[in-house]
Parts: sequence; structure tokens; C-alpha cells
Amino acid sequence: MKHHEDFIDVMLSFLNQSSSTHDEFPYSIDRTNIKAIIFDFIVGALDTSVTTIEWIMSELLRHPRVMKKLQAEFMSIVGGERMVEERDLAKLEYLDMVIKETLRLHPVAPLLRFIDSDIDLRGRHFQLIPFGSGRRGCPGMHLGLTNVRLVVAQLAHCFDWGLPNGMSPNELDMSEKFALAVPRANHLLATSTYRLNAKKL
Repeated sequence: MKHHEDFIDVMLSFLNQSSSTHDEFPYSIDRTNIKAIIFDFIVGALDTSVTTIEWIMSELLRHPRVMKKLQAEFMSIVGGERMVEERDLAKLEYLDMVIKETLRLHPVAPLLRFIDSDIDLRGRHFQLIPFGSGRRGCPGMHLGLTNVRLVVAQLAHCFDWGLPNGMSPNELDMSEKFALAVPRANHLLATSTYRLNAKKL
């Protein structure tokens, strides 16, 4: 079986190698560099995506009407015989609206940057820039948004969701805590019931 190198394999192949032995990569990398790069991946990709997904599900549980409308979009575009696939994401307009509104209400980055008036820059009217823009924009924006879209789509399409112990949507605690990302102060607890046609899956 042919072994394909992953990102960690490539990084380890350069470990403690002098720049003279690797002309295509003229830098020396040690264990500290590798740890820092992996930490960037965890904080910049995994932690922010998980936090965003948890906030989206929290908002959907607080607003059952929005959840039903989102599920109706899934049923009209995807149907109940299969799960949402990546090729379906471009057609799910209401899903994008839900994600953008959640990012507006719960920005993942804890550093507040704002101006007191809207900007029109070369025809682009900036009001909300959750991933930054230009050279300072998030390099993982497309991957992160694709992951968030797909996970939220699977969760909302495959399951009906509710709050435990008879809790009403208005009782859901939406407080947050300060960290590298801005997660919920307490993890979201919810109940789920499978809703698709199990015989076809």
C-alpha cells in the first residue's frame, strides 16, 4: 500500500535539517516551530469552527421558527432520502443567512475592531467582516466556512433538536466567556431525534 505523506509528515521531514540540504525549503525547522504551527492550526481552524457551530445551534434552538425554515430548505433541495453533501451547499441560501447572522451576533474573534460609519471601498460596502479582508484576511476562510456549513447542515437536516428537561427557548443561557475564541460560558446541551428516512441511508 502506497503511503501518502500528510502535513505532519512533511513538517517532520524538515526537522533539524540544515538549509543547505533542502534547497527547495531554505529554512531550519525545530520542534518548537512545529508545535507553534500545529497550535496555529488548532486555534485558527478547529477552535473557531467548533465555537461558531455551537453558537449557530444555540441560536437555532432559541428560534425554533428559524430551525423549521432551515429544515424546510434542506427538504426542498436535498430531500429526506440522503444527507447534505458538499455539492449541495451552493444552493442552500437560507443556511448562509443563518451562519452570517450568527457571526454578526457572536463574532468568534474576541478583539473588537470597529469604525463609527460604513465604508465604501472600490464598490465594496463593508458592514460586517468576520474574517477580515485583503492581506489581513483569514487564510482559512473558505475551508472554515465550508466545514461550518457542512456540519450545521448535517445536524439540522438529519435531526430534530430540542432543549433538555422541558426548558423553553427563552431560558437558554446565551452568556459567553473570553478566550482565544469567544465560546459559550457553558456548553450547549440539547436532545436530538433522527428525522430522515433511515431505510435509505
